[in-house]
Amino acid sequence: MSAAALVSIALLGALVGLVVPLVSRRFATADARPWAFPGPQPVRRPWVDPMVAGSAFAGLAIAVGDDPALPVFLAVAAVGLVLARVDLACLRLPDPLVLVAGLLALGGLTTAALLSGTPGRLLGALGGAAVAGAAHVLLALLPASRLGFGDVKLAAVLGLPLGWLGWDALLAGLLLPHVLHGGLVLGLLAARKVHRNTLLPLGPALLLGAWLAILLD
Repeated sequence: MSAAALVSIALLGALVGLVVPLVSRRFATADARPWAFPGPQPVRRPWVDPMVAGSAFAGLAIAVGDDPALPVFLAVAAVGLVLARVDLACLRLPDPLVLVAGLLALGGLTTAALLSGTPGRLLGALGGAAVAGAAHVLLALLPASRLGFGDVKLAAVLGLPLGWLGWDALLAGLLLPHVLHGGLVLGLLAARKVHRNTLLPLGPALLLGAWLAILLD
């Protein structure tokens, strides 16, 4: 991929980042129980979302390269950024947003497979969704599990692009979110920022873990 194309994709991500807070406010509910650290709330910095989105898009462009499914990865990432913000705000992964991400992934990957003549990769994507969804259903059904079914549905959606890349990416995408989330929880407990009963959002870890798995593939 040329440097000009990479810069263009990063700028596109930055533009998406400007819209993310506006869209997320429509889905964040004031009546849900938000999680928050004790003490003063952090100062809002309007440049954070464009910077994060631009970096996410650039990373995907570098990792996926000239793969015909790159636009699909970027579209799912755009919706994922909104989902992460909503989950951080009120511990919710709204079904309409997860559905949009799923339809974009399924429809986009189907089109990419047909246009590139690689139907086997579509089967891999569907298998990835099935494995990711089933694994997280089992986790959600464990005694004392705090995994919500919004997390299960998001994991299944993320299994589509991960499965498209292959089983190594899928396995990393299944493990990394829980390693990241577990490390964060242990760190916050050690710092006494949260209690054992504090509910923390898993959606951002699922999305970040999938992004890292794609970069490491």
